[in-house]
Amino acid sequence: MSVQVENLEKNMAKLTIEVTAEEVTKAIQGAYQKNKNRFNVPGFRRGKVPQKMIEKMYGVGVFYEDAVNAMIPDAYEKAVAESELEIVSRPEIDVIQIEAGKPMIFTAEVAVKPEVVLGEYKGLEVAKQDTFVTEDDVMEEIKKEQEKNATVVTVEDRPLQKDDTAVIDFEGFCDGEAFEGGKGEDFPLVIGSGQFIPGFEDQLIGKSTGEEAEVNVTFPTPYQAKELEGKDALFKVTVKEIKARELPEIDDEFASEVSEFETLEEYKKEVADKLKERKEADAKRAKEDEAVQKAVENASMEIPEAMIKTQASNMVNEFAQRMQMQGLTMDQYMQYTGTTRDQMEKQMEEQAKKRIEVRLTLEAVVKAEDIQVSDEEFDKEIAEMAENYKMEADKFKELIGAEEAGRMKMDIAVQKAVDLIAEKAKEV
Repeated sequence: MSVQVENLEKNMAKLTIEVTAEEVTKAIQGAYQKNKNRFNVPGFRRGKVPQKMIEKMYGVGVFYEDAVNAMIPDAYEKAVAESELEIVSRPEIDVIQIEAGKPMIFTAEVAVKPEVVLGEYKGLEVAKQDTFVTEDDVMEEIKKEQEKNATVVTVEDRPLQKDDTAVIDFEGFCDGEAFEGGKGEDFPLVIGSGQFIPGFEDQLIGKSTGEEAEVNVTFPTPYQAKELEGKDALFKVTVKEIKARELPEIDDEFASEVSEFETLEEYKKEVADKLKERKEADAKRAKEDEAVQKAVENASMEIPEAMIKTQASNMVNEFAQRMQMQGLTMDQYMQYTGTTRDQMEKQMEEQAKKRIEVRLTLEAVVKAEDIQVSDEEFDKEIAEMAENYKMEADKFKELIGAEEAGRMKMDIAVQKAVDLIAEKAKEV
């Protein structure tokens, strides 16, 4: 096997790869062995038809496609290693020559990793983040917990008001005629939720249990039922039950029920401490994000389109894996949303480009600063990942192999570059 490299514009390259005639012959014979049972020729038992006979009947190229598909992956992998190019896209393959007794020649057009020219990445100015926790912040957090612990009670001593749930029977009419889908019984409607047509819920406020009401509304445009768009309608409604959420008092008893503390003051302090930690963590991330983004803006690079498309495709694959973990296949998702994979990849290209720019800039900082990853840092990462997979660290290290270990080390180095850029940034 031999390979020739031609450098193209915009960080693209073309590999011209030649596979020996002997390997071509071997691949064609392999394709014959794989497919010979498919051919039925009078006078021969299935699977016993000679290769030459099949080629004579169906053409000399009958096994070429399978032979090519068998040869290309291994030949391409060897060519990439020989070329020493840092390839960052899937190859565009074009078969130039395939013929028995001759070498196979094919080309692979690929994107290569762009060079990055760094600008300023130290001493960048970033916005100072507020990490101060106020009493209002604490009470807002406690009120969220109060909402979680609310109970639903039936109300009989007052009329319906906003945020109540009204259990209703209803029937809708247009021009005096009941329309399809306009009737319901024992329907729980949260007043103010906007579940129904605009104006419907407001007209129920003030009604009491057992009271009947006539609600006049106009269907919006557009509307899912086209025949009702823009039409006036009358709904006859009966309020059968009113339910309200009852919030617990925020006091020592509440604190003891939702936390490990006996008093409200102790609980407030714990909430304040956690909020402080969260704000500081958020501030750290915001500082890192802004500093890194400015470093990216100060850098220059030419990203090949093929690299962006490959990254977008990978991002769709990641999304598909997340969907699968939630019990939804990509086919189902695309059917529900009316999108195609190509559309999803196209939509993700801008985000893919930004992700690439960030990664390339940070890798360039790693190189410029000669950032190294110690064995202790790598072993710590291995131990954490092994714990996530419920494995022994040594077993996990063996399993990932040298290539993945190299990627992990670069990930650690990239995070150290983020830390460096953020530490050197100035808060203003």
